[in-house]
Amino acid sequence: MSITLDPREDQICTILDDYAKTLTPPVECRIAGGWVRDKLLGLDSVDIDVALSSMTGLPFALGLRAFCKARDVPCGRFTTIEANPEKSKHLETTKFDVLGLEMDFVNLRAEDYAADSRVPVQRFGTPLEDALRRDLTINALFYNVHTRRVEDFTEKGLADLQTGVCRTPMPPRQTFLDDPLRVPRAIRFSSRFGFSLDPALQAAAALPEVKDALIQKVSRERVGIEVEKMLKGPNPLLAIQHIHSLTLYKSIYWLPPAATSTLSGVPLEEDTGLVTASILHHLLSSPDTATLTILTRARQDAQVRKYLYLAADLTPYGQLTYLEKKKSAPAVEGIIREGLKQKLSNNDMTSTVGLFAAAHLLSKPELSRFPPPDRKSIGLVLRNPAVHTVKGANWEDSLAFALVQDLIPYWELSTGSLKDGTKQVIHTYELFVARIQELGLPSAIEEKPRLDGKEIAATLNIRPGPALAPILNSVVGWQLEYPEGTKEQCKEWLAQQVEQGVIKLDAADSAKVQRGAEGGASKRARKK
Repeated sequence: MSITLDPREDQICTILDDYAKTLTPPVECRIAGGWVRDKLLGLDSVDIDVALSSMTGLPFALGLRAFCKARDVPCGRFTTIEANPEKSKHLETTKFDVLGLEMDFVNLRAEDYAADSRVPVQRFGTPLEDALRRDLTINALFYNVHTRRVEDFTEKGLADLQTGVCRTPMPPRQTFLDDPLRVPRAIRFSSRFGFSLDPALQAAAALPEVKDALIQKVSRERVGIEVEKMLKGPNPLLAIQHIHSLTLYKSIYWLPPAATSTLSGVPLEEDTGLVTASILHHLLSSPDTATLTILTRARQDAQVRKYLYLAADLTPYGQLTYLEKKKSAPAVEGIIREGLKQKLSNNDMTSTVGLFAAAHLLSKPELSRFPPPDRKSIGLVLRNPAVHTVKGANWEDSLAFALVQDLIPYWELSTGSLKDGTKQVIHTYELFVARIQELGLPSAIEEKPRLDGKEIAATLNIRPGPALAPILNSVVGWQLEYPEGTKEQCKEWLAQQVEQGVIKLDAADSAKVQRGAEGGASKRARKK
């Protein structure tokens, strides 16, 4: 079976062939893995991994660079990436740019695993041994640059690619025990290409010993990377369905035992996560909700979809907390930080945690819930940091997730559809969004407070500090109610609120304000 090369790929294969023949003995060059798979599927690919028969990557790349320069072939500098098993880099790799395409060079290898580690002992291998050590048959195909033919040493890769099956080259139980990361990788490729999982693979992935190995042998960061790729892919729901059907939920969304023992309650059934993700998928793909504007960002942005789907699948833990250094923290935060090793400084991760607080604030947003003036009452809710921040959470995503949560009781898992009553729930959100737009709140909720902390302190003759936070919130409420109001008007209003006792100050500040007021009155009397 052959592959159609574009002109640049054809030239690169010719260069590799010509250079390899100058070596003694000649070295066989094969392009391996993802590039071959993608070319056969008719997809673009710029990820070229070259497997060498009898030479390591560094000396081959050094010689190839000299060969290219002597023939005026454009080439860039090469870099060597050291082995890093925790990052799934089991062997030193040399990267080298030729004709603007970056290529990785590494020798064909065989791997032997110890029982307690996913880090193999490496040795030079044959093409068959190299193919058999790979995670899936569809990723074990080679393209021989000398014969210009596809090589399928597992004798299953081409057939599996044509029929759409994810299968391991070796018996799946041993393959997964050797390197349990292959389990989430199989899920990722299945969801990426819409391929089915081989029944034997499914049975092995669900084995207790494999699930335990996934927890014990694989760094949580690597699991987190695979989950992120799944959820940013074209079919995150299929990935989530696999996680549930293979009973991998607690192996993927892992909490350390110390955290689990301090949970504030019992998590909901794991299927609640699948239900929530199914509702999200339905809303994003159904023609009936095509005009629902709060879903626009999620439809257009894979990053937004990722954190919405992650939050959806973590719904069983959404209302729980655990103790972290004697302080209460959201259980979802613990799973993201410890189970997936995602940095909570990342805005997406912060937004994921905040979605549950936002859903609580926004649930069932009937307009009658918001007292007049509703521009102020709705605006203050939308300005809540869990609902919307300038660089993190977004009010539309927060409303979308609140809607998904409100629809959980309406989902029929057996039929994969929503029950009667759904339209009224959705209509409530449509009316709420229409009112937000009518009031001009999308831009208003990002405005800076009319007065900052220093200006408030100067206006009231009090000390700046954390105690100003509720006063600052009152200022924000005022500017939402009076969008045309000026700084001076706001200062006047603020002074009146304190004088009338509507805004309370602590005792020391209150006495200071009173002395200031008395001093002002005394000065006015003397002037008379």
